[in-house]
Amino acid sequence: MAVGGPPVLVVTRLDDATADEVITELNRRRVPVVRLDPGDFPREVTLFGTFDSTGTGGTLATASRSVDLGNVRSVYWRRPTPYTADLAMDAQTGRWAVGEARYGLGGILATLPGAHYLNHPWRNRDAEYKPAQLATAAACGFTVPPTLITNVPDRARAFAAEHGPVIYKPLRETEYIDGTGRALTVWIEDVIPEQIDDRLRHTAHLFQQRVSKSADIRLTAVGDHLTAVRIDGSPGVDWRRHYDRLTYTPVPVPPAIVKGVRTYLDAFGLTFGAFDFGLDREGVWHWYECNPNGQWAWFPGHITAPIKHAIADCLQHGALA
Repeated sequence: MAVGGPPVLVVTRLDDATADEVITELNRRRVPVVRLDPGDFPREVTLFGTFDSTGTGGTLATASRSVDLGNVRSVYWRRPTPYTADLAMDAQTGRWAVGEARYGLGGILATLPGAHYLNHPWRNRDAEYKPAQLATAAACGFTVPPTLITNVPDRARAFAAEHGPVIYKPLRETEYIDGTGRALTVWIEDVIPEQIDDRLRHTAHLFQQRVSKSADIRLTAVGDHLTAVRIDGSPGVDWRRHYDRLTYTPVPVPPAIVKGVRTYLDAFGLTFGAFDFGLDREGVWHWYECNPNGQWAWFPGHITAPIKHAIADCLQHGALA
């Protein structure tokens, strides 16, 4: 029997395998879904939004679907492509057009009346700042490794000498491409004082004491539904470089971590979060970071299924089930 009713709006790019998993599950439940990539605006997307004393209305249309802006069940905000401008525009006009699109279409998508967000894009934005993550994690009772953010080489060298071994971590996963257009990744790396030179002055850098870990842990939170996975097999500090060597084992979540995760999500107004921890040989969970829009669909099916179902429940019912 069809469920019908207001649709779930999935805001993401075309090649998003994680969103595909959730959309497939919503389709199985016969929950209406409209997929939208704001990067297609205005080339393939049209909108009109109305605002007056009676409320908000209007329509948003893609090449194949349309949605009543006043009748959206929930919004799954994943990974949309950036707003773009007509290539025929000069650079200044293009920047202006992109800004108008972000504050126009983006503002409408962020204020859909009655819709439940997972997560709200403005909450995602706030929770992406590493300094805010570190300060909030400490306030929530997590064990946070000593960390320095600086552009002063002498400070960085002194920190590395005092707290070594030390790793370097990018402050954000900002898009970076080479001259051929190939996407590059700035990895987490070990660093020693002798490697730190005056190039550090060009921007902010994050250094952190390396945890003497026995394994990594990825904890995916969908409200109160927590899925913790022990990750073994990485020969280096950044397990993302070695997927072919990894093994995954679901593990229970200690009560103190459960409490900390709940407090952390509440502090940022999040429903979803992908938390990374280092597990030391004494069983202590050391907090690394929380990606408010992290990936989970690469796990084996028996791990991804509960996460997928929890997200679909949230989107289908408009609140945590």
